[in-house]
Amino acid sequence: MQQKLKGARFRWINEAMYTETGAHTFKMVQADPSIFEEYHQGFAAQVQKWPVNPVDIFIGQLQGRSRAVVADLGCGEAALSAAVGAQHTVHSFDLVAHNERITACNIADVPLPDESVDVAIFSLALMGTDFIKFVREASRILRTGGELKIAEVVSRIADISAFVTALEGQGFRLDHKDSRNKMFIMLDLTKISARPATFRAVPGLLKPCIYKRR
Repeated sequence: MQQKLKGARFRWINEAMYTETGAHTFKMVQADPSIFEEYHQGFAAQVQKWPVNPVDIFIGQLQGRSRAVVADLGCGEAALSAAVGAQHTVHSFDLVAHNERITACNIADVPLPDESVDVAIFSLALMGTDFIKFVREASRILRTGGELKIAEVVSRIADISAFVTALEGQGFRLDHKDSRNKMFIMLDLTKISARPATFRAVPGLLKPCIYKRR
């Protein structure tokens, strides 16, 4: 019974994060940080069922490259920083500072200067209804020529071409798409120009990731 209640609570929190703006979710978890802790406990249980965790793929990529400044946007427990923080300068951001590596913020507004980052990563982190603001913030903090790396759940993407077009509209160029994994798609993009001053949100590009009730 207790396990069912935990599962129901996780589904409620997960649905709220996917169906609200980043600013709303940030206020929600700052008012009650236990929400974030409960979410990540449930998320960790889901991760154990996956054949691979996208964070581990990003860790492997960073381990094989020269020193860089990295922004992990929506970092969870900052596993990436823990793994490669000695090799790279890693800035980890999420809704709650789960540990000393993390800065709590809405990832649409991170405390980094313009063009100060070489690599920006979203590992299953484009959760808000206004996710394009997260991408625009990545564009702001990335230097021209910097890399944007995205891992997203395949089932969330209704039209991959439209999704990529929206990303490219914020000053990026798609360099590589890896769709070999049946659960996740991995995108590598390069910042080629500044983000536009204004933008038009396109609804329906990413579906909310809603877990089925059992």
